[in-house]
Amino acid sequence: MTGKEAGKRGSVLHIFPDVHKVIVQGINIIKRHIRAREGNKGQRVERDAPIHISNVMLVCPHTNKPTRIGYKIEGGEKVRVSKRSGKVI
Repeated sequence: MTGKEAGKRGSVLHIFPDVHKVIVQGINIIKRHIRAREGNKGQRVERDAPIHISNVMLVCPHTNKPTRIGYKIEGGEKVRVSKRSGKVI
C-alpha cells in the first residue's frame, strides 16, 4: 500500500505473525551475495524480503481493487466479506 512497492501485486508466500511481517512474491526483492565455496562460484542472488503486514491489503476478486475485510455469519458459519463490494470472498 505504501513505500517503493505501492500498487504492486503478488501472492503471500509466508507469514511471520510474531513480528507482523509477510513475504509476498515479487515484492521487496533484495540482493544477497554468496561467497565462493569449493566448486561453486560466488554470485548475487535475488530473493523476497519480508514487509510489514500493515502495508499489505487483500484484493477483492469481484472489483479487482484493494479492500478491507469484514466478517459475518451465513448459514451458521463465519465468512469473510469484502468491505468494497459487500460480497463473500
